[in-house]
Amino acid sequence: EPVKYDEALFMTMRNPERLLFGLWLVLPAEPVGVAAATNDYFAIQVVDSVTGRGVPLVELRTVNKAAWWTDSNGIVAFNEPGLMDLEVFFYVRSPGYEYPEDMFRNRGLRLKPRHGGSAIIKLKRLNIAERLYRITGEGIYRDSVLVGHPVPLRQPLLDGRVMGQDTVIATPYRGRIYWFWGDTDRPSYPLGNFGASGATSELPGHGGLDPGFGVDLTYFVDESGFSKPMCRLPGPAAHWIQSLLTLPDAEGGERLVASVANHTHLGAAESWDLMVFNDDQAVFEPVQHWDVHEGHDSSHPFRARVGGLEYYYLYPNWRVKADLKSLHDVTNYEALTCVAGDGKVRGKETELDHDQAGRPLYRWKAGADRLYPDRVRDLIVAGKLKPEESWIDLHDIETGSRVQAGRGSVYWNDFRRRWVMLNSSTSAGEIWFAEADTPAGPWMYAWRVVTHGDYNFYNPTQHSFFDQDGGRLIYFEGTYSGSFSSARAQTPRYDYNQIMYRLALDDPRLALPVAVYRVRGTDTAIHLWSREQVEAGGAWERIEEVACFALPPTCHGSDLVAVYAVETNGTVLSLTPLSPNTHPLFIGLPLLERELGSTLDGAWEFRAFEPAGEELKFSLAFLLKGDAVQIDGLGQDIKGSGTFRDGNLTLTLKTKDGTFVIEGTLDKRTLAGSWRQEGASAKGAWSAAPVDSTPAERHSLALTILTEYHRLADGGKVYSTELLPPAGSAPNGQPLCRVWK
Repeated sequence: EPVKYDEALFMTMRNPERLLFGLWLVLPAEPVGVAAATNDYFAIQVVDSVTGRGVPLVELRTVNKAAWWTDSNGIVAFNEPGLMDLEVFFYVRSPGYEYPEDMFRNRGLRLKPRHGGSAIIKLKRLNIAERLYRITGEGIYRDSVLVGHPVPLRQPLLDGRVMGQDTVIATPYRGRIYWFWGDTDRPSYPLGNFGASGATSELPGHGGLDPGFGVDLTYFVDESGFSKPMCRLPGPAAHWIQSLLTLPDAEGGERLVASVANHTHLGAAESWDLMVFNDDQAVFEPVQHWDVHEGHDSSHPFRARVGGLEYYYLYPNWRVKADLKSLHDVTNYEALTCVAGDGKVRGKETELDHDQAGRPLYRWKAGADRLYPDRVRDLIVAGKLKPEESWIDLHDIETGSRVQAGRGSVYWNDFRRRWVMLNSSTSAGEIWFAEADTPAGPWMYAWRVVTHGDYNFYNPTQHSFFDQDGGRLIYFEGTYSGSFSSARAQTPRYDYNQIMYRLALDDPRLALPVAVYRVRGTDTAIHLWSREQVEAGGAWERIEEVACFALPPTCHGSDLVAVYAVETNGTVLSLTPLSPNTHPLFIGLPLLERELGSTLDGAWEFRAFEPAGEELKFSLAFLLKGDAVQIDGLGQDIKGSGTFRDGNLTLTLKTKDGTFVIEGTLDKRTLAGSWRQEGASAKGAWSAAPVDSTPAERHSLALTILTEYHRLADGGKVYSTELLPPAGSAPNGQPLCRVWK
């Protein structure tokens, strides 16, 4: 018979160094310091220009459209036979990050790849959140291993034979973190595990990695070494874990409990099951079957005590008492709803509860339907509810436009002293940050902290067990997928896997306005109170409405307006403190912004023209110190100094192409003049227009003027953000500042 042989083994026998590398692949890897397979590679590392940390998911593309993507260390191992030792142009592209344009608007640079060499590329981060690493899938540190760069994981190339994993849910349990995912891809066939996958990791500080560097997973695997199904249920359905929580059993032992939706398609579920983890066999086993058909919607529960009772909030508007007995009966679960009667939504026949002012009245009702965002939108389309009457009504803080909320998570944050939400939207790939005084809101204004270009990033969740520095740093992840998006190509290795991000909550870009409540006092007087005052006064039930949103009193800035409060038969506002130690009630914005281009200070967009007609564009920012001009090249390789006297500007700019003298005047918010190159004959004309460097949120359509009026009946003061004066007040009011609607 013909001799049978393993081709891969044959190749390693012909190439001993490949045999050594193959042995490394199957032996336990050290957490750091992996030796390179060969030194044939040119190591390109893409780093954050501010932190110096490697950036994952960066595409490097050559002129002939060949492409490479950085691994979790931001590294590409480049070894293209026809391009070594030549100058090669690489386009540089990554969602949420930016490489500068050249004069032909190409974003990229030239490198000369050589065997064993290296290069560093610096990117500007546009996202507020920082992309850290990929958590699941094959080749997480592929390129780092190839070039011999240290890696943090024991299995940096393939763990649990997992190629791709959908939607994570995780919680600490019995001293470890337990991780579970949905459908999981394998190397050997396109169909993988549809019964939920699982793994554990050590807690940071107790054997686990710092979450800033990685998550070292230990998968639950089958006999073949592939990630095994974790839900022991009959039938052909896919089993997707909806929620995960821990509770004591009758003996007081900690148990891991999951609710599981059983699906044969993406729509309604076939059924749901309540399942408890069997620690001996490492699988979930059913304890209660439910004839429930709600679709898949990942839940990330948190505990809260209300009225002396401990609850698990599976979503901010759906809760159950935190005991195993209550969990068994689905009719025990309470929804925060304005739907009348039993709280069941019945399409166009749905009726709502209203208060005396005609506004929807939200109450907790056992057995009621949960008002998830799509269900709320259905009520709005049916004319039953106005968008602003929803329990969640997110708006982009920069523009004031409404953000259609998707899925996400809510947790208490000690650093912000508020509940914080990370939420997707109906625009694929976007993640929004918001905060509120209670788990149920008011959820109003949000910052977009992550974008993924034309790609999707769905089912995001915070990992509150990873919070650092008192909650100043929070971590979240989601599923990076081309599904449900406009992506025309799938990203190798990253597609259908989990990516971790970190968000610093002291970033000044995350300043958000908080609610200022209109509260009726026990003496019937009207007060404007913050959340802290409402809590101190036990006045949650006496809130009439949110009067406005404004920045919290901890915000500082020379162009901000501090608003103080005096309690005299209600709240009277003042722009001056009564004493030096008085703290403001809230912070507003000035009534008018600086007129654009009225001074030299700020950013300007330049257009320089050569005699032959060629045009060059660049930007500069100026700061006046007397007659001296300080210059910021705004990330461009431009340095210099100058003077500005009586409207006349003189600059000396140094670039890689030489030294240039620019002279001109400021007239009617336009700069213009001539330029020349020192030591050369090059010269020409130029002009510049002011760039609006005012933060975009200062121009938001959500901003309005807070005005003080006098009541006609008693001369008392009343405050409003409406265009017309309140009923019973004098028509001419005194504008105080700008706040948010």
